[in-house]
Amino acid sequence: MGNKFKEHTKPEEPKAPQKPAKENKMVKSVASVVSGNFLSKDTTIKNLPFVFFLSFLAICYIANGYYADDQVRKVNKLSNDIKELRTQYIVVKDSLVIKSKQTEVAKALALQQTGIKESVVPPKKIVVKTISTTPQKD
Repeated sequence: MGNKFKEHTKPEEPKAPQKPAKENKMVKSVASVVSGNFLSKDTTIKNLPFVFFLSFLAICYIANGYYADDQVRKVNKLSNDIKELRTQYIVVKDSLVIKSKQTEVAKALALQQTGIKESVVPPKKIVVKTISTTPQKD
């Protein structure tokens, strides 16, 4: 009797279906986005109007930020212009006060040789008496 290899067949047990190794959800999500598969899903197509609405709101929010910055720059520029114009106003007003003095006007008229001279006689007050034309009652 020699050594002979005996094959023993065991009845096969039902095996649970083997699951592929679990991939990380993040890896699946990134792969789906990169490959473009997420666009063909029904949930994505159903939510597309909402995504467009959110995109529109984001664009409006950004535009509003730029508009606000622009308005702040305009306000600062205008306030600087107002300060500048106010200083010019004060300088011109001071110059006018100096030039409108009686002595300065007399000097300017003498230089222009217009023949107008300063009056040395003070002005007189003219008083007008009104006569009433309505009859008076006794």
